[in-house]
Amino acid sequence: MKKKILSVILAGVMAFSLSACGSSSSDNGAAGTVASEKASETASETATGETADSAAASASTHIYVLTAPEDHGWTGSVATFAKEKVEEVNGEGKYSAEVITCDDASYQINQIEDIIAKGEKDIAVVIQPIDDTVQSAIQELVDAGIPYVAFDRIIDGVADSAVANVKGDNEGIGAGSAAYFVSLGLKPGDKVYVYEGDTSSVTTLRNQGFTEYLTGALAFDGETIADDAKWTEDQVNSSITYSGAMNWSRSDTKAAFETLMGDSSNTSTKWIYAEDDELAMGILEALNGGGIDDAAKSSFLGNKPVITGCGGLDEFYGVLRGESYEDIYGQLGGFMSVTYSPSMIQTAIADMVDYLDGKEVTKDHVIECQNVTADNVAEFKGFN
Repeated sequence: MKKKILSVILAGVMAFSLSACGSSSSDNGAAGTVASEKASETASETATGETADSAAASASTHIYVLTAPEDHGWTGSVATFAKEKVEEVNGEGKYSAEVITCDDASYQINQIEDIIAKGEKDIAVVIQPIDDTVQSAIQELVDAGIPYVAFDRIIDGVADSAVANVKGDNEGIGAGSAAYFVSLGLKPGDKVYVYEGDTSSVTTLRNQGFTEYLTGALAFDGETIADDAKWTEDQVNSSITYSGAMNWSRSDTKAAFETLMGDSSNTSTKWIYAEDDELAMGILEALNGGGIDDAAKSSFLGNKPVITGCGGLDEFYGVLRGESYEDIYGQLGGFMSVTYSPSMIQTAIADMVDYLDGKEVTKDHVIECQNVTADNVAEFKGFN
């Protein structure tokens, strides 16, 4: 009995020592920075699906899953899906696991250093790095002989040391949108307007995938563009207009689209590639609001425009399911989202479990994209 009580106390101390950080939100769902005193307020939320008794009783490997905070939007939903998978792992009983969230890179570094300092032998880490400054702490994991899987943000300097680098296909997002446009009649040299996310490599890759599909350099869903539909480099350079960074913001995109439609020459725009579902929803909000002249709206919608997004926002899927924006949706020539789901974190955790089971794991694990339309939206789970 004394041993059991001691085990419970030790497990409680161990769980308490791993403090988590608080979270805040911004327009695009990315986490903001919080004051350090918030860390202690949310320490009790870091562990999920595991009781003190089960932690003490288990002699198998413990998996730490480090993500950004669980607030809202794509980034916040990563933690939600991670907790679901952790509960599954704990329920199976072979390994134990917990989620630790932190919205600041310095705190995430501290979490890693604390894990290493404890000196546990049978541990593993799955991490969604907050930013590239976490590289040094990940290298400490490597030096300590602790296996890790990286998710979403792959840091080149330590990528070769990972069990697996799990990420979505950003080029595939661009290719998927281009393929959808072509399937609905896009011709070489037609005017295309691109709403860009930010100035990072993510946007660069999504732009690149779009143009490379059009020129025939990149396939989507196993198929390349037909020879008679291929674009020349001159057509790509002269016919595609880029918005500049929308900062993944719905409101910024709404305002930018209202400004675009303020010039009557732009109301003939038919093909709009938004590099995130939030950006696409900003366009719908603009069309549904009062910031665009009615004549401009009629001209734009009369051209049966086609709009694409990406990510898997359930609000976007709701439009495809006929739950909102029915009038506007009915006047569009097409509306589609390419998958880039935060649920991919569950694949990263599964890769670590497979590694611990002694199975072969793909080091460069790129998860393929799929186009989601009204025809197949029922097959996909969105995030809020």
